[in-house]
Amino acid sequence: MTAVPSLDLALHPLTSWNGPLGLPDFARIRDGDFDAVFDAALKAHEAEIEAIAANPAPATIENTLQALELGGEALDRVSSIFWCRAGAHTNDAIQALERAVAPKMSRHFSAISMNEKLFARIDDLYQRRATLKLDAETLRVLEKTWKGFVRSGAKLDAAGKKRLAAINEELSSLGTSFGQNVLADERDWALFLDEADLTGVPEFLKSAMAEAAETRGQKGRYAVTLSRSIYEPFTTFSERRDLREAAWRAFTQRGQNGGASDNTAVVRDTLRLRTEKARLLGYASYAALKLDETMAKTPKAVHDLLDPVWEKALEKAAADQKELQRLATAAGSNEQLAAWDWRFYQEKLRAEKFAFDEAELKPYLQLERIIAACFDVATRLFGITFEEKKGIAGWHPDARVFVVKNADGSERALFLADYFARPSKRSGAWMSALQSGYSLGKGSTPIIYNIMNFAKPPAGEAALLSVDEAKTLFHEFGHALHGMLTNVTWPSVAGTSVSRDFVELPSQLYEHWLTVPAVLEKHALHVKTGKPMPKELLDKMLAARTFGAGFATVEFTASALIDMAYHARSEAPAEPLRFEAETLEKLTMPETIAMRHRTPHFSHVFAGDGYSAGYYSYMWSEVLDADAFSAFEETGDPFNPALAKKLRENIYAAGGSKDPEELYTAFRGKMPTADAMMAKRGLV
Repeated sequence: MTAVPSLDLALHPLTSWNGPLGLPDFARIRDGDFDAVFDAALKAHEAEIEAIAANPAPATIENTLQALELGGEALDRVSSIFWCRAGAHTNDAIQALERAVAPKMSRHFSAISMNEKLFARIDDLYQRRATLKLDAETLRVLEKTWKGFVRSGAKLDAAGKKRLAAINEELSSLGTSFGQNVLADERDWALFLDEADLTGVPEFLKSAMAEAAETRGQKGRYAVTLSRSIYEPFTTFSERRDLREAAWRAFTQRGQNGGASDNTAVVRDTLRLRTEKARLLGYASYAALKLDETMAKTPKAVHDLLDPVWEKALEKAAADQKELQRLATAAGSNEQLAAWDWRFYQEKLRAEKFAFDEAELKPYLQLERIIAACFDVATRLFGITFEEKKGIAGWHPDARVFVVKNADGSERALFLADYFARPSKRSGAWMSALQSGYSLGKGSTPIIYNIMNFAKPPAGEAALLSVDEAKTLFHEFGHALHGMLTNVTWPSVAGTSVSRDFVELPSQLYEHWLTVPAVLEKHALHVKTGKPMPKELLDKMLAARTFGAGFATVEFTASALIDMAYHARSEAPAEPLRFEAETLEKLTMPETIAMRHRTPHFSHVFAGDGYSAGYYSYMWSEVLDADAFSAFEETGDPFNPALAKKLRENIYAAGGSKDPEELYTAFRGKMPTADAMMAKRGLV
């Protein structure tokens, strides 16, 4: 590590946040700043860890656990800004540094986990925990910390520790490469079209495609990109089957195009190393290792959820495919229905069954109005309000800043949002934190952000969303609320620091309020007339909520089953893409539907460790969210104050301070079955 004696972390804009509202001063941050600050912050954290480990005084909660939790502030700050930039606004310099920083960070945290003196102090506290008279949250943090050290190799012998550290470092580099390869394929592919190629394409999509083309130096033309906000509506509306096929092939082949950005070897090596890591730590498979700290606990429990849903979804999709083929034949097509036809004919089937199409809804789903709806629901449920602050520099000019206030006017959090797709941003949508909220020590105010990838409209025009995009905005804002409403003492259990199959509950539950009629009546206003969505159209939209359930459930569940198939094995497959194909064949996956995330671009699972052996968790949480919203429906009031108070206290504010089953039961009174979820999806 390079020594940086002249760098003062107390003054640098990456670590001393003296910008407006206590934010980082993004206007003063330069790409070239990160490298030296990372080195200095790592060195400072190493010194803090050594001081804790070498403390001659007996271990106490204050001098060991609390010191460990509050250590590394400078490293936390530079890391949070850097990883935000790496995902939301990257460039060659940031990507090069990402490749260097990822293994460096892995080495650093491996050294902490395997520090024998430090673990001895944690272990001492853990063994004496019954005599320490700890409150429930502190006891939970101590137990989670001890188990985290053990799962990170603290009890391995010297050779085992050395090997595990090497595995973690290599996995870190592989995850970085995977994500950068996907971004490269998404950034570098575009299908440029002229007006004559746009038969069937509605005006809202033409505008977005024109903006995308101009961004790529092709003003006056139209671009199909691999952003879902353009790709999906294009394959839904374009009458040109050849162009739909070209877009579909490019979308599904991301990460599998040969050359420098191909992820085939990255996936193979990742699975091999994960399997070795699990074996080294005494687990039968990587899934067993990852599921040990979840609600599901075992691969069998995951399959008990997914397998019945898969069978129902296949039945539903097969019935829908017959209908789509009927429409294709009636339209004069002599071809068998293909995967690039599904969205196109499904939209026509929607129009036939419900007498409306997605293009009719778009003018009523303005981005600004849906943002207002998100805020309005939060105010009605939880009493918090949002005030935008203009003119504050973020990581990109599109990033916006909001002050979040409690009902009494005191500041609760800061919320930042970056809504539009661009070549410098990885695809998808996510929530993260520049700073989490907790009360330990001097305390910390949550600084939470949402990243989206909506198509940016031309200057002066409103951004219009699809229903799915509006749900995505509500979903990620639900995660943001989990971060902003947190009310815990310890940093390690703040906000979204919960088990992977519980973390999607606050986000997926929040989606339900988008389609509450009172919310749509107030916020679904026509972009030109300002009039509310007609009741007839609103009723049709609500009636069609489960339309397309077969397709949506097959594409999601296939991805979850493949994820589990990879990671529940005791040996990694030598050829993962062949294994993917063989597994899908055994599952009788329809050829007309692609996985939502094929292996070579399955960033949830391979661009880091976040959802590996955990993609099922969206559906696990969906069982909870369907049941939780039913609680409101049973009262007849989607904003029932007493229930909203219990929801805030036990779900949104509690973080990981208690066991998730205990938290859910405190809210609902019981754990749910999958029945409400199956009904919500339209599978029963």
